[in-house]
Amino acid sequence: MLNDRIKFRSGLLGKTLKHSHSPAIHALLGNPDYRLFEVEEENVCEFLKGDFDGINVTIPYKKTVMPYLHYISPEALEIGAVNTIVRRKDGLYGYNTDIYGFEMTLKRADISLKGKKILVLGSGGAAQTALYAAKKHGGHPHTVSRTGVLNYENVKKIHADADIIINTTPVGMYPNNGSTPLSLEGFTRLEAVIDIIYNPYKTALMLEAEKRGIKAVSSLDMLFYQAVRACELFFDREIDLTEAERLYLRFEADRRNITLVGMPGSGKSTVGKTLAKKLGRVFVDTDELIEAESNMTCSDIIKECGEEEFRRRESEAVKKAGAMTNAVIATGGGVVTRPENTDPLRQNSKIYFLQRDLSLLATEGRPLSAMHGVCTLYEKRLPLYKSLADFTVEVTEPDETSEKIIKEHYDEDTCD
Repeated sequence: MLNDRIKFRSGLLGKTLKHSHSPAIHALLGNPDYRLFEVEEENVCEFLKGDFDGINVTIPYKKTVMPYLHYISPEALEIGAVNTIVRRKDGLYGYNTDIYGFEMTLKRADISLKGKKILVLGSGGAAQTALYAAKKHGGHPHTVSRTGVLNYENVKKIHADADIIINTTPVGMYPNNGSTPLSLEGFTRLEAVIDIIYNPYKTALMLEAEKRGIKAVSSLDMLFYQAVRACELFFDREIDLTEAERLYLRFEADRRNITLVGMPGSGKSTVGKTLAKKLGRVFVDTDELIEAESNMTCSDIIKECGEEEFRRRESEAVKKAGAMTNAVIATGGGVVTRPENTDPLRQNSKIYFLQRDLSLLATEGRPLSAMHGVCTLYEKRLPLYKSLADFTVEVTEPDETSEKIIKEHYDEDTCD
């Protein structure tokens, strides 16, 4: 998109950046030389004197850089944070593109803040972006913090009629998946929950919102679109929003797991390995995780320890696999029988139910299929598969089946 200036010297300034998605995003946007710069706080000033044309800034340096800049945009001044710096002839110019990313999140989710009572969870830098956006768009924001006058103990007593909750705390962020800053029970008018966390794609707070029929919004698009705006500032040109949307959908699909569920013998492992090879992804089989951890086959665990113990070990494997991103995951046939497996699978995945003719399902080496009978198991599990899965795919040959899934996972525009 911007590859006529591939020598542009740019990157991301921060302290710990090993999990950053920024190089991948900027490469998609046509800036392949984007680099990561891990710098200690005492060296930030010296770094800013260095050899770069444009730099993004992440925590903990969004405030640290401000005294060294020659110009700071009005929104960055009001938010109190700079996340994009451009070197111009007369000095360093600082901007905040997080606000643009947040506004694009609202736009893509069709959420209006005007006239809405908004609870902003947290009081850090991300909270200031949410508060700025809420005020700019006519909302009525209230900050909730652990030690504030409005806190997690009294917020429901005072603001049970809140319309929108925006989580800007790190509670629920990888590797602490499953945690939540508060329960949504008791909020009587809630329309939407927005979570600034993007790993996992769906936090526990978002998953609870979905179960309650409340719109739940990830901030993965915020991460992407703040980079779009940063690129516009770096290269001093506008990026076509239609093209940016196409690239975002590709980025989102790449990052989300493809998880396969279905009856024992339906071909999950075979199709999964084919998919992983085609897409260049890691393949994970939850049964293999169980066996590696237990040093026993799944059949032996069921025979010697019982099905209940096997399911406990399976849930542990599901938690481990579900926390991954950009993977292909094949699950055991009975994974759907335990409700506690649902959220770990949903958090980062699109889930595909592989449906296959029952007469073709093998029972050899599958003690539960042999014990209960394939038809009986299928009758009990079919509603669970359909409830959990985002899509149902009829199983044919592995190559053909995997192509069906790829077509479903990536829409036509993002498959180029």
